[in-house]
Amino acid sequence: MRSAVLWAGLAAVLVSGSLFSAGKGDPAKGKEVFEQCGVCHNTDSDEKKIGPALKGLYKHPKLKNGKAVSDQNVLGIINAGGNGMPSYSDMLSDEEKSDLIAYLRTL
Repeated sequence: MRSAVLWAGLAAVLVSGSLFSAGKGDPAKGKEVFEQCGVCHNTDSDEKKIGPALKGLYKHPKLKNGKAVSDQNVLGIINAGGNGMPSYSDMLSDEEKSDLIAYLRTL
């Protein structure tokens, strides 16, 4: 029970941004990180590949899951995955995620 509380607390810290530096990423580095995502996601058209197109992501009011478009909600999808997308919580560092989100903001 105690470990579940610790994990829940850690998850809250990660999502709240204490370990994630929203707004501080490098879009150029994020574009490099995105190369692995480009297999499933378009950035230059609205056409769906395997996953949804991400062109203009931050110009849309909501994500495909119905949540508002925000750094924290996008980070939540990156970390959790879902609908065939793997979880990147352990595959990308916090810095890579911050860079990736900075790049997604430029689309």
